[in-house]
Amino acid sequence: MGPISLQARPRPVDRTSDRVIAAASIAVAVAFLAAAVLAFLLPDAARHGLWLPLHLALAGAAATAVAGVMPFFVAAFAAAPPADPRLRAAAVAATALGALGVVAGVELGSALLAALGGGLFVAGIVLIGLATLRPVRGSLGPARGLVTRSYLAGLVAVAVGACLATLLLAGWPPVADSWGRLKPAHAWLNLFGFVSLVIATTLLHFFPTVVGARIPNHPSGRIAVAGLAFGSWLAALGYAGGIDSAVRVGAVLGLAAGVALGWYEARVWQTRGRWTTDLAWHAFAIGGLVSATAWFVVGLGIVAAGAIASGADPAGWSIGDLIAPIVAGWVGLALLASATHLLPAVGPGDPPAHARQRIVLGQLALPRLLALDLGIALVTLGQLAASALLATAGLLLLALGFAATAVLLASAATIGLRWSRSRGSVGAS
Repeated sequence: MGPISLQARPRPVDRTSDRVIAAASIAVAVAFLAAAVLAFLLPDAARHGLWLPLHLALAGAAATAVAGVMPFFVAAFAAAPPADPRLRAAAVAATALGALGVVAGVELGSALLAALGGGLFVAGIVLIGLATLRPVRGSLGPARGLVTRSYLAGLVAVAVGACLATLLLAGWPPVADSWGRLKPAHAWLNLFGFVSLVIATTLLHFFPTVVGARIPNHPSGRIAVAGLAFGSWLAALGYAGGIDSAVRVGAVLGLAAGVALGWYEARVWQTRGRWTTDLAWHAFAIGGLVSATAWFVVGLGIVAAGAIASGADPAGWSIGDLIAPIVAGWVGLALLASATHLLPAVGPGDPPAHARQRIVLGQLALPRLLALDLGIALVTLGQLAASALLATAGLLLLALGFAATAVLLASAATIGLRWSRSRGSVGAS
């Protein structure tokens, strides 16, 4: 018998920096979300109607969270080393600072500063793409499949949408003169082609993880991703070109995608695990994701109804009708629920520190979730019925639920930071 060949074991992948960057991006995203809530307290002229809170919630909170979490997830799927931490940090920083630069430019009346901020934001999107692709070059794992393709499709959509807005801020006449038609196209690409597509794609693997189930290979997941990817572009091109049929088909595809995502989650729910510990923490994370998907379907229904009735007429639907179900319900709840689950999972801390974090994040779980859902419902009804009383009551409940959740997230993050400092002091000694 010949000599036995022993292969060296592969070195374990160090994901410490990747985890820290992902956790930091979530913290920055929650801060952006808090700023979006506070922006509603400003006078209408100071916040430019709904522009400031929408920009802070979508370009700030959602895009920054994507910058930190998307490369983290894809590298984990591929079982590959993460991208260079400097590239990862640069992607998060460019995205967040670019969003802030646009805010500063618009609020100060500086077209140059706003355009520079927009350019930095687009650069951040490119860096996110590089950080997402580098770990999986040559990988044969699932990261080269549906997830990565849909993530990249979302990045392309937001790059185009952000470029349109940046050219508007720079005062480029072809875009400025056509902004009445390009504005809804910009909204569709950013809100549905990017933010919604990335969240829906992430839920295909994240929702089963949160509920303790296997990740199924079910056609509903592919329908959800394809409906958003193709529907958003069809609607955007329809608005830009004044093509009624394209807008209608795009909106219907978007609605079908939302229903398919709900179908996917229902399938996952049937095989869920039975948690015996940290029940309140699990309840907020799971309930938040389920509620987010439900509000997504509601918002898509509102959009589809307007698009079917009005075609490519930009007045067919209003972003004000979507501020509650899509921005607060879909994006906001998904972000808060995800942060609640991920902070003790990927943030700094040892098992006892993470256990304390789960206890903190489970406090008043059901009352907070009820306040958020009821607030979204009241604001949605208030917008549709033009009732200031309902909308105001809903905003108060939303602010209360969000403030309580943000305080608990900050408290849990502090536990992780204390652990990091104590480990550093022990290492130094």
